[in-house]
Amino acid sequence: MKFVDEVRIFVKAGDGGNGAVSFRREKYIERGGPNGGDGGNGGSVVFVADPQLTTLLDYRYQQHHRAKNGEHGMGSDCNGRAAEDMVLKVPVGTLVKDANTGELLVDLSETGQRWVAAKGGRGGLGNMNFATSTRQTPRFAQDGTKGEELTLRLELKLLADVGLLGFPNAGKSTFISRVSRARPKVADYPFTTLVPNLGMVQYKDGLSFVMADIPGIIEGASEGVGLGHQFLRHVERCKVLIHLIDMGAEGEGRAPLHDFDVLNAELGKYSPELASKPQVVAANKLDLPDAQARLEGFTEALRERGIRVYPVSCATGEGMQPLMDSVAEVLFTGRTEKLHVEIPAKAARAGKAKAKAAEKKAPARKAGVAAATKKSATKKSATKKSAAAKKAPARKAGAAAKTSAARKAGTAAAKKAATKKASTRKAGTGAAKKAAKKKAPTRKAGTAPVKKSAAKKAPARKSGSSGKAAAKKASAATKRAPARKSGGGRS
Repeated sequence: MKFVDEVRIFVKAGDGGNGAVSFRREKYIERGGPNGGDGGNGGSVVFVADPQLTTLLDYRYQQHHRAKNGEHGMGSDCNGRAAEDMVLKVPVGTLVKDANTGELLVDLSETGQRWVAAKGGRGGLGNMNFATSTRQTPRFAQDGTKGEELTLRLELKLLADVGLLGFPNAGKSTFISRVSRARPKVADYPFTTLVPNLGMVQYKDGLSFVMADIPGIIEGASEGVGLGHQFLRHVERCKVLIHLIDMGAEGEGRAPLHDFDVLNAELGKYSPELASKPQVVAANKLDLPDAQARLEGFTEALRERGIRVYPVSCATGEGMQPLMDSVAEVLFTGRTEKLHVEIPAKAARAGKAKAKAAEKKAPARKAGVAAATKKSATKKSATKKSAAAKKAPARKAGAAAKTSAARKAGTAAAKKAATKKASTRKAGTGAAKKAAKKKAPTRKAGTAPVKKSAAKKAPARKSGSSGKAAAKKASAATKRAPARKSGGGRS
């Protein structure tokens, strides 16, 4: 049977039936009144999770699903029949999303879970529902409502407890066929498994769990190489992942440790949450001649990372029981001690040395950055200073030129002012001498003190005094002279 895990469908619920417009008409009953019945409800579209289904193949070829409409109302107070709901069965673990927006509407992860995708329309009321004391003959009825319609996208995520991961032809199908009753296709070429396979594993003491085998993952699967990440959604619900490493792989670039790193890198690109789940590393195909030689190096390399390796052979069954015990312990108890080993002392020392070297490099880098910052700041300040120094001489020269010009202009003006003052003084003193000569004969003994005081005041005059002030004082002395004369005559 073909495996289909993603489809796009259209669903529409049934419309409600219309109400009837009818009146009671009998031979011996006058004015029987309205008796139109109500319409029936339309059918809804309901999804149900069915554990018997494992694929969405039924919806690949039938993509339109319409529920029936409700019947219309009839006379004689007869209501229309309601339509039955349309039940769509899907596998357990189906995600229902809106095809237009991508919004997750429901996750049908439980057996028998039901979800109404589109609700049917409601039936209309007949005219018998609208009769009143003042409106005894209503000639109208109510129409039914339309049913809902949606375009949905169904995605299947298989419900499995343990997931098998590995490169193509690593022995995953052989592994699941040995521990369960699943019988997938087994061949000696890559990509034998094209669809996921489920197997029920019967463990000890009546315990059981479901294991999923998905197609191989190769380098570049996140970019669509090989089958890509198309089937990784089927192990998102798993609690434990088994990494099956092919110890006998041959080809360019193939090595057990390289395969392990590539597998984890692809898981991280698809989903970091998926990559962080507990991982059980199984080294398969120990029955091959070269596998034993590669096992020691691979085990030692993972021991340095603290990861335990379980050597197994799916073809002969060697080492299968310890591996299943560890898987069951993680699955049922949640303890992961068996999946890890103590890191060797050398590896621990090397790890510490690397950490210390990284710590030492970090301060050195910080110091280098700080030094570079200081150097740049010093260079900037030096550049600014040199620019200021270059500008300063020019400014000083300009200022000096302006100052010298101002000084020269000031001295010239001062010289002119001094010359004017000197001429004024000479004129003032000449006039004073003439006036003194004219008044000298008339002056008497009273004039002597005046001359003495004038002589005393003369040295006190500064070079900066104006000629006008001297002239004013001389005129004042002349005015006082007659009074002094008269005073002298009286004595």
